Amino acid sequence: MFDLITSAHAMGAPPADGGSANPIASLLPFAIMFVVLYLLILRPQMKKQKEQQRMIDELEKGDQIVTSGGIHGIIQNIKDDVLVVKIAENVKIEVSRAAVSRVKNKDDDAK
Repeated sequence: MFDLITSAHAMGAPPADGGSANPIASLLPFAIMFVVLYLLILRPQMKKQKEQQRMIDELEKGDQIVTSGGIHGIIQNIKDDVLVVKIAENVKIEVSRAAVSRVKNKDDDAK
């Protein structure tokens, strides 16, 4: 009985693919998936983010804006990262620049 176990261990495991595998061929599917992910998801998202940042940087007094909370108003004053927005007669609020989702009057000019 011990003779059978010893001879089975001596034979060893057979080679999986008959020899050496090409490491580049095994990494190729992962590289292709990364390129597709970059082209379909990451690149358009980065482009959209740059456009949003450019729009926020170009805000000026008198622009009609819509905040991410849905508040419509006109910029009355700009203090660094804070905008003073007039939303009704004698009603002004302060909002962060980052809260601006779009500029209405510039969108209307583009159409």
